[in-house]
Amino acid sequence: MDFTVDCQPSPDEVMRAVCLGAKRQFRPLRLTLPTVMVAVGLLCLLVDAIALGIGMFAGAAVVPLALRWAVRWVARRQLGYLCRPTTVHVTSDSYEVRTDQSAVTMRWSLFDRIDSTPEFWLLFMNRQFAAFLPKRVFDDEQRRRLESLFAARQKTAADHGAR
Repeated sequence: MDFTVDCQPSPDEVMRAVCLGAKRQFRPLRLTLPTVMVAVGLLCLLVDAIALGIGMFAGAAVVPLALRWAVRWVARRQLGYLCRPTTVHVTSDSYEVRTDQSAVTMRWSLFDRIDSTPEFWLLFMNRQFAAFLPKRVFDDEQRRRLESLFAARQKTAADHGAR
């Protein structure tokens, strides 16, 4: 596999990809923290610490909103770097992203997870969202080859994890 495509991600596209990646990365935190805060709030009410209990309930409601706001704020700060004419060169070993300001090459082996969504491939390193590839920039044959590559990598990773 060896092909090159040119694209320019739009601000909306980058925002959707980053928000999806962060949502998947922070899912355990988004579920666990409010649950713990509600449990602590109930415990506070049981021991007559009413104000602290109400604060915990309020915090449980605010945490998901604050997390969503923080992700969008970080994504907006990156738009200038990510919304540029970009050349993506893909091989079976790696992919390279080049703009007028940077060139980054990443080996597929760096990614421990690659999630496929209808619009993107979301790439994760050490369980953290690291990058995305918009599917729209690849033709049908290139998408099929990438899906096969990612499926083979998932199978290999699963086989190594089972040992």
